[in-house]
Order: sequence, then C-alpha cells, then structure tokens
Amino acid sequence: MDIDWKDKLGAAFGINPADVAENESIEEPNAVEQRAATGRLDVMLDKRNRNGKKVTLVVGFDGSDEAVKALAKELKLHCGVGGSARGGEILIQGDMRQRVCDFLLERGYKARII
Repeated sequence: MDIDWKDKLGAAFGINPADVAENESIEEPNAVEQRAATGRLDVMLDKRNRNGKKVTLVVGFDGSDEAVKALAKELKLHCGVGGSARGGEILIQGDMRQRVCDFLLERGYKARII
C-alpha cells in the first residue's frame, strides 16, 4: 500500500486530509481600502549608490506594510523582475517606469512618472 504525503501530514497533526478543502480561497486585503489609504504614487528612475544599475522606485504609498508587500509582489510578477518593498517604497529592478505606471493606473491608483 502506498502512503500519501497528505496521510502522513494528517497523522502528524491529527487532522483528516479529506476534511481540508484543496482550493480554499485566501482572503486578500480589500483593494478599495488599499487605494483609499494611498495618495498619489510617484514612479521614478534611480541610479544612485547602485553601481550604475537602474531601478524603478515607487514612492508615496501610505498603506500598511502588508499592502506594500502585496503590491510589490504583483508588480514584480507583472514586470518579470526582482525587487523589494520597505518603508512605503517599492523597488523594481531595471527601468520599468512606463510598465509600472500603466499597471498602477489599471489597478485604480493615482500614479505619475517623475
């Protein structure tokens, strides 16, 4: 008899894997609340202290850190590059100003390129 990894996991934690739905939806923060918490987002190119490498910065986000990280993740996936989010700033690798600005405008944010 083949033992499934779900059975082993269920035995370890004392749960029945059949009771757990596989496609449970993850609750996401309300997008309207995220947009309401923001003012205008400024999208700019930065090369300072980066050894000549270009990065796109999105500044002016007033929401929570979780909302900033969620937006950064969406932007990184949309642009297909890396980046980070800290202290209300989102950093996207490369010169992606137009792509980022278009994405933000589609999502309902007020954004402009500086």
